[in-house]
Amino acid sequence: MRFHQRLGGRAWRRVLGPPAWAAVLSVMVGAGELGESAIPSSHMLVPLLGGLVAATTGLVRQRPPALLSRGSQSLLGVLMGTYLSTSALGGVAGSAAPLIVVTVATLLICQGAAWVMVRFSGVDRATATLGMIAGGSAAAVASAEDLGADSRVVAFMQYLRLGLVVASTPLLLNWVLSRPRDGAGPSVAAGPWHLVSGHDQPGGLVTLAIVASAGLMAGSRMRLPSPAMMGPMLVSAALTATGAVHGFAPSGTLRTLLFTMIGLDVGLRFSRQTLWRLRRILPLALVGSVTVSAACGASAWAISAVTRIPFADTYLATTPGGINAVVATATSTHANLPLISSVQSLRLFGMAFLAPLLIRLTLGRPSRDPSATP
Repeated sequence: MRFHQRLGGRAWRRVLGPPAWAAVLSVMVGAGELGESAIPSSHMLVPLLGGLVAATTGLVRQRPPALLSRGSQSLLGVLMGTYLSTSALGGVAGSAAPLIVVTVATLLICQGAAWVMVRFSGVDRATATLGMIAGGSAAAVASAEDLGADSRVVAFMQYLRLGLVVASTPLLLNWVLSRPRDGAGPSVAAGPWHLVSGHDQPGGLVTLAIVASAGLMAGSRMRLPSPAMMGPMLVSAALTATGAVHGFAPSGTLRTLLFTMIGLDVGLRFSRQTLWRLRRILPLALVGSVTVSAACGASAWAISAVTRIPFADTYLATTPGGINAVVATATSTHANLPLISSVQSLRLFGMAFLAPLLIRLTLGRPSRDPSATP
């Protein structure tokens, strides 16, 4: 016991240099791979749980270097920006009006659930807003600290809902809806050294570095909320929408490392006091997650009735799960991937930009220190 206590103090802090962090990330990547078939978003959830265990047991008492944390936010912003495809958006232009209405309605529902969390559980407004926002779970968690929210509680609320959505969606699609349809092409597995989405790996990596750096500088100069993520997302979205540059989206091993880093960073912020607090808000967070998911399902039914789009497609397009999990489910069930990815990406953009605005309007300025132990 004393040995672990010593490791949790100054001695362990000296050990965790760059080689040690590289070893930790390698272990977490391997653990995420092992849990991929059974755990939703395993490359983020498994490192989050691993970091939680290490932090609460005192094995590790420091967070990853700032360079890794900010770098992962910038790469996540670039990845989100590449989801905005003009060709996919053109395919759903005829259904734009009801989809916009449903997106706004979803935002209002999430805000209602956030208000309930603030009123009855004692969670602060910034944390409740990001925790209940539908879609973009990784973005909500990554930007929490910059927006004055508690990233630990945000991650808990986001992944509680994500787990519910991912667990229930296959059952709904298989038992309630029609059988899977043909039409999706086979997915191409990326090799271990496939780091960006294009064929030109060196050129794609250089472009990725330029986009991330330019976006970070632009976000800081424009004083965007969470500039490390929002700036690269804007630059990446502009390049993707115009078709000026392509093939630079983080992919394969690089995307795995990206999600692993974000999950580990959040997990290492936990403490025993935090876990006790999460235990107290679990019932209300569960009710809020179920309510938001049910409301999105009702919206999907309404869109299907109005536009005659199959309910399976509208359900996946509006479900409040993480976009990566939803796209993976859509691919495996041969759903309308252009429709689903475009609607989910539009909502992700809307939520990502509206959440900071809502937090600023309701608080004026962040009112708490997110690094404080709740």
